[in-house]
Amino acid sequence: MYSDYSAVPQMPAGLIVFYLLLCVFILVCMWKIFAKAGEPGWACIVPFYNLYVEFKITWGNGLFFLLMLIPVVNAVIGIITMVKLAKVFGKGGGFAVGLIFLSIIFLPILAFGDAQYQGVQ
Repeated sequence: MYSDYSAVPQMPAGLIVFYLLLCVFILVCMWKIFAKAGEPGWACIVPFYNLYVEFKITWGNGLFFLLMLIPVVNAVIGIITMVKLAKVFGKGGGFAVGLIFLSIIFLPILAFGDAQYQGVQ
């Protein structure tokens, strides 16, 4: 059977615009979170450096982001980092679960809410 693979699959333009707006919104949220933690907001747009800064905010040592390069370990470290992110902003375990499973809702709450950075504990 012959299949024509020359045709490029296309996404509806509205969906592309929605995804781009969603990416910009998350970028703004991360910028605000970095700024609340006393780090430069622009750091959230630089690949790898944004992970370094996020780990510096949550773990106290930015070099722990290298653990994200190890398969399987990166999933565990990512979850622990979200728990630590909630903790350094004075939020509890329920908020951490929200960050893990519903980041699109809980990141803006963290960014634009009254949560203050309390430092690494």
